[in-house]
Amino acid sequence: MNNSHGTNLSNTTSNATETTQNCWRKIGVWGDRSCPELKKQIHCRNCFIYAAAGRSLLEREAPLGYLDEWTETVTQDIPESYRLNAANRLSVGIFRLGAEWLALPAQLFKEVTQVQTIHTIPHRSNKILQGLVNIRGEILMCISMMELLGLEPTNAHQIDRQGQAVYPRMVVVTKDGYSWVFTVDEIQGIHAIHRDRLQAIPTTISKRTETYTKGLIFWQERRVGYLDDELLFYTLSRRVL
Repeated sequence: MNNSHGTNLSNTTSNATETTQNCWRKIGVWGDRSCPELKKQIHCRNCFIYAAAGRSLLEREAPLGYLDEWTETVTQDIPESYRLNAANRLSVGIFRLGAEWLALPAQLFKEVTQVQTIHTIPHRSNKILQGLVNIRGEILMCISMMELLGLEPTNAHQIDRQGQAVYPRMVVVTKDGYSWVFTVDEIQGIHAIHRDRLQAIPTTISKRTETYTKGLIFWQERRVGYLDDELLFYTLSRRVL
């Protein structure tokens, strides 16, 4: 790429960023969600305008004395109270299957993408192993988490609390060296939950779901089942691999 073309590209990105400054807070995911690009981009973090704004922030020169101040700050001992608070935080990815809100540890989540075509495997595909999907050039096994958990599909809750339509997404998770893909009806992203908010499972929960649930989280007035990832993916491996 020659210098003149690179300059034009930089100017175009800069102008677009200035024109739509903070658009993510106005019409994006932190605004009224009216941006026409959201359906394609899923999240503002995937948009070049948001990325360009981030680069301009990171690439600016540090103020005088800034580096020295932060060098001193990060080398100080971390307060005991902060370490205790960090130890009590639980980072989870929250999603919906049918009418059930569920959560898995955040570190398992690798990617969230639009629903892709599932290619069945001759003599192997079944209700749990649906087939193979191509995610960014990588062929991964696609499973039905609803079938594994014994949940019933539903067409309910297709509008979120802000009155916006929600769409199914495919989630890529990695566990013990294996990557799995499954479809969710809605995903709410990664959230930090205080461990004290993780409650015991009531006796009213269904027996089959109880097998894979190790606690309940009450999040935004919703009851979210925190899944036992060790048991869940151990069972999945035994039934599929």
